[in-house]
Amino acid sequence: MQQIRSQVTERDGLFELEAGSDVLDSPRYNHDMAPTKVRERTWNKWHITALWVGMAICVPTYTLGGVLTAYFGLSVGEALLAILFANIIVLIPLTLNAFPGTKYGIPFPVLLRSSFGILGSNIPCLIRALVACGWFGIQTMFGGLAIHLFLGSVFEGWKSLGGTGEVIGFMVFWVLNLWVVIRGAESIKWLETLSAPLLVLVGVGLLVWAMPNVSMTELLAIPPKRPEGASVVSYFAAGLTAMVGFWATLSLNIPDFSRYAKSQKDQIVGQIIGLPLTMFLFASLGVVMTAASVKLVGVTVSDPVTLIGHIQSPVWVALAMALIIIATLSTNTAANIVSPTNDFQNIAPKVINRTKAVLLTGLVGLVLMGHELLKKLGLIVSDLSLETVYSNWLLGYSSLLGPIAGIMVVDYFLIKKQQLDLAGLYRDDVYPAWNWFGFIAFGVPVVLTLLSLGSDAFSWFYSYGWFTGSALGGLIYYGLSAMRPSPTAVKSAV
Repeated sequence: MQQIRSQVTERDGLFELEAGSDVLDSPRYNHDMAPTKVRERTWNKWHITALWVGMAICVPTYTLGGVLTAYFGLSVGEALLAILFANIIVLIPLTLNAFPGTKYGIPFPVLLRSSFGILGSNIPCLIRALVACGWFGIQTMFGGLAIHLFLGSVFEGWKSLGGTGEVIGFMVFWVLNLWVVIRGAESIKWLETLSAPLLVLVGVGLLVWAMPNVSMTELLAIPPKRPEGASVVSYFAAGLTAMVGFWATLSLNIPDFSRYAKSQKDQIVGQIIGLPLTMFLFASLGVVMTAASVKLVGVTVSDPVTLIGHIQSPVWVALAMALIIIATLSTNTAANIVSPTNDFQNIAPKVINRTKAVLLTGLVGLVLMGHELLKKLGLIVSDLSLETVYSNWLLGYSSLLGPIAGIMVVDYFLIKKQQLDLAGLYRDDVYPAWNWFGFIAFGVPVVLTLLSLGSDAFSWFYSYGWFTGSALGGLIYYGLSAMRPSPTAVKSAV
């Protein structure tokens, strides 16, 4: 006989929901969005570390040093320091927002129901989902190019396909990504665990290949591309904000993964080990490889896929491309598909299951890359480059996501005191449909950011968008919520 009311039990600090008909029949619940059982929380610190190694070692990370030197006016040394500091900084919201995921086993959209409301959570979810779909398309483009070069190294005639071959590679890689995520969290876990050591090996191999062709002393001595005598502070701060923006997305939806962690210690230690050092070392490798590319292949090449494509040995090209395909797959599935899959389900859990949400994610990513795919097929001509699009995103979208991160941290730790009504997050009778405090705290920093674009005096508000947005969003949310404490703060956490 099915129980009518849901029960919440606690084991060693981890909470578990025994869903009754009140939750099972709710339009806010489906199996994929349900809290994980304690027995399903199997990721230890090394699995979390492997997750971050698998996500951080990717083509965009490799190009970060070049983005900071070319677009943000930093020297090589300053760029690498900005990357290291940014990833230490972003560990703070990543770790804090992971706490409720581990404690309650809930994904990001369900956690947002506490701070934005049961229905209101869909707004920040869709903002996050759109960004992820864009990155999914960009990473799939890199993966498709790797497949194209791999096939070109194995089959001589494939090279003649040119852009058409890249589009075919894109579609093959697109299908492969969706297949992995549809198979579930365990598939992602084992993909990350198996790929992490391979990716480290690729990095070491590329470094050994490049080092004889580059002087680190000369590289670090290259002057920055900013006005002579200009203060480094504003340029460094803007670059730091952009680098924080690189993982601003995951600092929101980290509960999508921490809900599978064995303990809070595992998620904390795994993230500390896995993120900052991996990002710093692989971005450093990108700087070294780009500098060495002139001597290696005769031209300056800023991405590893194209660089390896210049190698004359088909065997080495095929091997390297196979590993890059694995690297991009491990990044794309975890960083760019899991989140929008959960976000789209949150709209209507009874209608949209995981498979439908994955396909929807793939479709949106395909549409967003339509312009680039049509260019490769020769159907349109355009000067808009993929590199320009993604470098501009880094600063722009971090300004939008910063307030959400601040609101989430303040809501869970200061307003709700780490106590959530687990069953109530899946019903309509505990938390409000729309929490307007969350929307005011989100809207004010966003509006100020947009206004600052047209003002020289307040341009710093945009340049430091993630920091200003997260701090102001959190402060406004705390001020509004403190005036009217939520009755659900401690209602039935146990």
